[in-house]
Amino acid sequence: MNLEEKYPNIFEKLENKELELRHLLNVDENYEDYDSEEYEFDFEEYNFVIYIAEPIQNILGEKKMETLVDSLKDNEAFENFVISEEDLYGVKSALNEGDIVSLILSHIEEIV
Repeated sequence: MNLEEKYPNIFEKLENKELELRHLLNVDENYEDYDSEEYEFDFEEYNFVIYIAEPIQNILGEKKMETLVDSLKDNEAFENFVISEEDLYGVKSALNEGDIVSLILSHIEEIV
């Protein structure tokens, strides 16, 4: 996927145009980790963990990050949505990882 073509508003604001998806946004499947004593998100209630990386945070700023969070919280694609930190969320969704990435980047593209 050519991110710059698909999300021109985002890339217009980025200083470094060579960034890859992992530098902008991470969506990881949440699973039960028996080795960790710290459970940030219960894997049964939140099947994905979303991290909004610093370049996106910088181009959005605090107010637009709040707008993004509000739009994601209210999105029907997420059964559960919890904010751990301003850039880290737990969600429960029937969507796959790629669809969640597209959904979030589309919201960011509109907000920017």
